Amino acid sequence: MNSFLKTYQNELINSLIVFGIFFIVQFIVRLILRRIGKSKLKNIGRIKLIGRYVTVTFLMIALLVEAFVLGVNIEDLVVVFSSVFAILGITLFANWSILSNVTSGIVMFFSFPYKIGDKIQIHDKELEITAVIEDIRSFQLHLRKENGDLVTYPNNLLLQKAVTLLEKNAVL
Repeated sequence: MNSFLKTYQNELINSLIVFGIFFIVQFIVRLILRRIGKSKLKNIGRIKLIGRYVTVTFLMIALLVEAFVLGVNIEDLVVVFSSVFAILGITLFANWSILSNVTSGIVMFFSFPYKIGDKIQIHDKELEITAVIEDIRSFQLHLRKENGDLVTYPNNLLLQKAVTLLEKNAVL
């Protein structure tokens, strides 16, 4: 054990530094997200969801930096990442709407003018929806119509349609 620690002392110290920086930066960014969310009166669940996205992104970056710290060759990483991205590309191309809805959910966190409890009308040429926003999730909105029906509406479509605010904090 002592020989292992002596042999890889620099790599272990650098790894601790990388993950220490990762946790500090991730903590600061999540703190900033919470403040932004609270200042814009966002739902705590949405703030936590965006925080998870941030954590996963920073963890991927930290693992990439850690690979360099441990001495992995760039050529080896290129092979691994090209294989992973090829599989992800095929998967996401087949399910592009999932990625589109998640991205729309992130955009809506920062710039969506409507909040949970607002009564809105979605203008679509096939159907008009008038409902109260019950929940905003990562893939879709839950809308409650006046007759009590629950409508789920994809985030990416909501950003493409005209929406009218009918009443702030309406209760059905």
